[in-house]
Amino acid sequence: MKHVRMFLVMMSALLATSPPLVWSQVDASTHELDHLEDEQVEVLETVHVHGFKLNKDQQLGPVPKYTPWPTMPPSLQGQEVDDWMKARILVSRAAETTLVVLVPAKNRLINLAGVYALKQWRFDPQMNGDEPVDGELTVRLHFKTQEK
Repeated sequence: MKHVRMFLVMMSALLATSPPLVWSQVDASTHELDHLEDEQVEVLETVHVHGFKLNKDQQLGPVPKYTPWPTMPPSLQGQEVDDWMKARILVSRAAETTLVVLVPAKNRLINLAGVYALKQWRFDPQMNGDEPVDGELTVRLHFKTQEK
């Protein structure tokens, strides 16, 4: 796990020094493609989450225990918003989590709201038979005001 964390620190430094080059190579997918690929999208009033399975019988990744949904930042209430961010949550075999923002939202407040919510998420580790193993899941948080 120390090697993974060191890799993440090095990637963060690389992203901070040359984001346009790295972002173009990291994720060429779009939000629209996520809608087409996802079997299940949780839709809330102003936020929906892609890539998050709620079925605990599917041990393809860590099992969610506590997942408070992100909320629209109060300062953006009443404004037209359509922004998203993509993050990966690494869950160790000891159920410790590490959050990595893969693609930040354009709006800084959206990023802060997403990170605040995701850092609170808790999981049971992924299992390989009866053995807990390191796992991960990738989610995309989409903040959008409802069209009237």
